[in-house]
Amino acid sequence: MIDGKTANEIFDSIRQHITTGALVAGDTLPPVRDLATVLNVNRNTVAAAYKRLVTTGLALSQGRNGTVIKGVSSPVALEGGNPDTPLTDLSGGNPAPSRLPDLSHYFAKINKHPRLYGDEVVSPGLKTWATQWMQDVLPGPGEIDITSGAIDAIERLLCAHLLPGDSVAVEDPCFLSSINMLRYAGYSASPVSVDSEGMQPDMLELALQKGARAVIITPRAHNPTGCSLSAIRAARLQDILSRYPQTLVIIDDHFALLSASPLYPVIAPQTKHWAVIRSMSKTLGPDLRLAIVASDPDTSAKLRLRLNAGSQWVSHLLQDLACACLSDENYQRTLVQTQQFYASQQQKLSQALQQQGIELAAGDGLNLWLPLQTHSQSLAFALAKAGWLVREGEVFGINAPSHGLRITLSTLDDHDITRLAADIHQPLKR
Repeated sequence: MIDGKTANEIFDSIRQHITTGALVAGDTLPPVRDLATVLNVNRNTVAAAYKRLVTTGLALSQGRNGTVIKGVSSPVALEGGNPDTPLTDLSGGNPAPSRLPDLSHYFAKINKHPRLYGDEVVSPGLKTWATQWMQDVLPGPGEIDITSGAIDAIERLLCAHLLPGDSVAVEDPCFLSSINMLRYAGYSASPVSVDSEGMQPDMLELALQKGARAVIITPRAHNPTGCSLSAIRAARLQDILSRYPQTLVIIDDHFALLSASPLYPVIAPQTKHWAVIRSMSKTLGPDLRLAIVASDPDTSAKLRLRLNAGSQWVSHLLQDLACACLSDENYQRTLVQTQQFYASQQQKLSQALQQQGIELAAGDGLNLWLPLQTHSQSLAFALAKAGWLVREGEVFGINAPSHGLRITLSTLDDHDITRLAADIHQPLKR
């Protein structure tokens, strides 16, 4: 059934059989040695074809159990709320609308002159502001680039340094958009468990020993758990990374302007390729979804090849609008109030749960994470009957479900918080 004399021909033959349905999900391909004998080719030729099937996502290598055809990917969970739900929606991970800037105030201040092919990709005003803002977090000389949000930045950075099939160490549980991006981009996610202080060092070391070529670290307001790196934990991670200088280190500091937690350095001086990403989605709103990326000069040069002027740059109107907000002293003062608001929301719900006998430390960010011992579905269903829509935590797991609930706090008032805590306690006490 399978034919061909070169790796490409064998790959194309198997791909055609998958397309026509002759090979379906779960079918095991012939052992490399057997197929090489049948086709009268070198075993390395068949092995190369199989490797390409795996890296392109058509097959899955199971070691000694052989190579099997993968099924069609099931629909993935996406970030965002449900605008049609009759319930109070605490599932979306969105910022508080009332805390976002009034953009009409800033439209009059932006540059009205058209930008053309060949113009600077990064708006000069935003570059000046970002260069000054990012200086204290960089491990060495860096360049500033702008992308369409943090996930766009991470994907472009990985594409600049890695090949499909390469392993990327990520936190487990992990941000949904990161999980989805890694899957559709063809990378292998290597899960590293997190606790209240962030990534667990021993597991990061293990992932790197097994060949992870990049690591993505959320230093503050980890989504979904809300944890932030402690000084001791950051130092341990930095020490580990110093022994793997070729590993691409990506710091996703997505809550930088609003976080109540300090930022501790993680990138080691020995690290050759690094990037610090600070998204504006939580600060200015998802529709002003741009991210400031500071990276080493070599990484920046590779990133700019994917942000070339005219085809993939971030709109200068968007950049100028963000710059007008960020450089406004009055708006900067409101950011302090917004930071205090989110920290207060965390404290209020944590205290309300404690009054119900549920011990849970406040985290950082837009969401509170309620860890559970078993599947979250029954508790989520009980809360739905009480009028709340929350995000079940299992979808945030990499290779295994992550039991818990993620609860977005942005729109809750004090009465809501008290009622929600009681509604959480009611089914748990049974």
